[in-house]
Amino acid sequence: MDERVVRISLRPLAAMLGLLLTLLSASSAFAIGTPEQRRACTPDVYRLCAGEIPNVRAITECLRRRKASLSEACRAVFEQ
Repeated sequence: MDERVVRISLRPLAAMLGLLLTLLSASSAFAIGTPEQRRACTPDVYRLCAGEIPNVRAITECLRRRKASLSEACRAVFEQ
């Protein structure tokens, strides 16, 4: 019988798992505000403040600092 050893590199798998966990934690970490507010600002978080994920306080401060660059929808959240 021909038995072949299948070698699987765990590095890509670990990287994918890490990315998945980061995205999941980012989604749940940004659970402050209403669903509408989160929908309005989530794209701006990824565009302007991705380095702050999953720290909600740092994300909020980052968005406030970059208010001039926010989308209209997200800017309206911060003007409420």
